[in-house]
Amino acid sequence: MSRASSPEAFARATAVEGFTLLEVLVALAVAAVVLAAIGQVMGANGRGARALEARTGLLSTARAVETGIPARRDLALGRTDGDIAGHGWRMDVRPLAVAGVPEGAKWAPRDVVIRVRSPSGAMVVLETVRLVPVAAE
Repeated sequence: MSRASSPEAFARATAVEGFTLLEVLVALAVAAVVLAAIGQVMGANGRGARALEARTGLLSTARAVETGIPARRDLALGRTDGDIAGHGWRMDVRPLAVAGVPEGAKWAPRDVVIRVRSPSGAMVVLETVRLVPVAAE
């Protein structure tokens, strides 16, 4: 009988070659944990991107409404509302009480509050002050 075909040589060769079932299971478990972690990171990135996109849409609508604020002489007290690309908006213009305004001032401050609500219910509020001529009152 040749040396390569002896039972001892066969036993040594099979003991050294390949993986055991336990090693394969451990490798699969490690791979599953790594894939699950990658999946969670990808999911979090997707949610973050959607939230950022929704916030950007809200702010873009609010800026569009802000650029549409009437000229100083045409800015009237009260509420205006509308809809842009599915985002509902409301603009409230009200007097702004400021201490120390001298009698006979030519300008009066107005508080302008712009609220924009997305279809999902998220909301953004912008507030600014505009000076209007006193004669416009």
